[in-house]
Formats: sequence, structure tokens, C-alpha cells
Amino acid sequence: MNDLLPPEYMIRRPTMEDLAAVTHLVRLYDLQQDGETTFTENDMGEEWEKPRFRLDEDAWVICAPGEDGAPLVVGYQEVWNRKDHAFLQGDGYVHPDFNGRGIGTTLLRLAEARAREHIPLAPEEARVYIRNGVSGSDPAARELHENEGYVPVRYFWKMQVELKEAPPEPEWPHGIRLQPFRAGQDERRVFDAMEEAFRDHWWHIPWDYDWWCRRWFDDDTFDPGLWFIAVDGEEIAGGALCTYREQTGWVATLGVRRPWRRMGLGLALLRMAFGAFYQRGTRTVALGVDAGNPTGATRLYQKAGMQVAVENVLYEKELRPGVELVAAGES
Repeated sequence: MNDLLPPEYMIRRPTMEDLAAVTHLVRLYDLQQDGETTFTENDMGEEWEKPRFRLDEDAWVICAPGEDGAPLVVGYQEVWNRKDHAFLQGDGYVHPDFNGRGIGTTLLRLAEARAREHIPLAPEEARVYIRNGVSGSDPAARELHENEGYVPVRYFWKMQVELKEAPPEPEWPHGIRLQPFRAGQDERRVFDAMEEAFRDHWWHIPWDYDWWCRRWFDDDTFDPGLWFIAVDGEEIAGGALCTYREQTGWVATLGVRRPWRRMGLGLALLRMAFGAFYQRGTRTVALGVDAGNPTGATRLYQKAGMQVAVENVLYEKELRPGVELVAAGES
């Protein structure tokens, strides 16, 4: 598989000792493509702890001799068994100073070869496919995917707002009130409510509860004061779960359950989050969204003053035709 690479390059499996180097690689790529990055070692560590993902089987690094002669990580690729060995999710990066040396092609072919190993393990009738996200501002990566038989299937945006003044106060729908997050009581309730809220989203697959808890509560940046839970009586109607990604306020999850939609609750939660960040002196607030979101989220965010800052393209390659295990908008 390394016949495309210079002979002095090495392909190997990553270890936890590579966490800083791989994080640095991702940050370099983001800075080249988008001019900014909020990706951290915590983010990378969480990726490596995903259910059904093994670092020693599902990922690779490519190393080249650095200026000091020590190996330098110049490429990274992973493949995740997102669901039932049928939906495989890839993610890969190439060091900006090492483009055009066969690294991207090698990584993409390694990912496909690993994905094909899942085919015999998938349900007999299931369609099997692999998806990779690509920066919309990276024409070389897009061309590479298309040359390898991938097609674009979806677009995702990072949207953000610069708060030059205090945002409008939220206007809560009748009967809705905010409830502080209560550690030890509300974890499962919030998880279940957000899972239900996202069932309508394109190709949503339920998250693993234990991993979700680790991802939030084992992170040093977790702040319950940035979780805004809207309740109607004893029912959670929606919530905005926020955090910091470096110096940027990040609305990690914004969800409203079906019975409480089209009442202005989503906008109220978003303005609540904006106001909290503004009071803390944070002026940039961002979030990620499916550009084709069926619940009207992009219109909501635009109404709140947010604009598209980064666009990513999701590419797909079908490995075996068959029946979809998860229909769009279902869980």
C-alpha cells in the first residue's frame, strides 16, 4: 500500500503517544484551509475513545523524516464502524507542507481496504458504504475523493456570530421555564431528550450513552452553567448544551423536541446562550449544522445573526449495494 510514497516514509498504527502530533496535524490542516482552528487534544482523545473504534486496527499515521531527522507525522487516517459494519465513517489529514507526495491517496485507499473488511460482518441485506468529510475550500482533496469513486452527498456548515453588543433577551414560549442542570439527576434525561430531538436529522444514529457522558463530564472544560435546559412542567422540551473551544463559545448541541417546535423555543435557547457568553466577555460564538437540516435550523441561526464561516463536504463511496439500515431522518 506504500508504493505511492517516497521510500523513506513509514506507515504504522498510531498510539496514545501520538495524540499531540496527530492533533497538531489536524490543527495545521484547519489553519491552512479555514484560517482558524478550535481542535484540541481533548477532541482527538474523544475521537479515539468512540465505541466500536480501535486505535490499533482502525487508524494509521504516515511519518516522514523531519528537519531534525526524527519521524514527523505527515498523514493520519481513521475508519469508524458507525453502525453494524455497514456505515463506515472515515476521517483523514495530510500535512500542508507534504501535499502531492501520495499521502492522501495512500490514506484513502487504506481506509477503503479496512472498510471492505467489514462487508462480511454487515447484515446480509445491508448496503455498505464509507463516508469522508472534506473541507469545501480544499479542491485537491475533493478531486482526490472523486478520482477514487466518491460522490458528494451532503454539506455541513460551521456558522458563527460576532457579538458586538448584548444580544436580545430570549422570549420564552408560554409555560416554558429554564431549569439548572442537576448533576447526578439530569444526565440521562438530557441525553434522552436530545436523542429524541435529533431523530429527524439526516442519518441520525443514536449515540452511546456512556461515551456521551465521558465526552461531556470527563472534560475539564465542562461547565454546567453553560447548559440551558428548557422544561414544560416536568418534561424537557429542549436544550442548548454549550462549552468553549479555545476562545470561542461553542453551542455543541441545540435541540427541541417535536411537540415544542415552531414556538420560538430554539431561538430563545440560542439567545440565552449568546447572552451567557457575552456576559463572560466572549464575543465569538459558533456551532456546526447540516446545511440541509429538515427542521429549519439554518434559517433559525441566520435569523439570530449567524453566518456561514466554513463549509465541509461529505463524500460517500458505496462498497456493496443493498438495503439502508437507517433511513434518513430516522433512528
